[in-house]
Amino acid sequence: MIIGACEITLHLPECHSLKEKRQIVKSVMARVRNQFEIAVAEVGENDRWQIAKLGFCCVSNSSQHSAEVLEHVQRYIEATRPDLQISDVEVEVINW
Repeated sequence: MIIGACEITLHLPECHSLKEKRQIVKSVMARVRNQFEIAVAEVGENDRWQIAKLGFCCVSNSSQHSAEVLEHVQRYIEATRPDLQISDVEVEVINW
């Protein structure tokens, strides 16, 4: 079993409250879940309204497939949400 994990840090420059941030984060998470059928959660920076850390995880039988899915997630966010800036990406593929 191969587990692909990714943490993406988003900068939300147009966000001016935690309420706005919550709307944006929920939207991004729902779109990614529906498009790629992977697990996603907000994993950090909960109290900062212009920064969001999202964690993504997929399980596969191929490390190449896991890495590709997580790369597609990053590209999908960049393509569908040009108002957001990806400031950091960490990817790890684990053999279980």
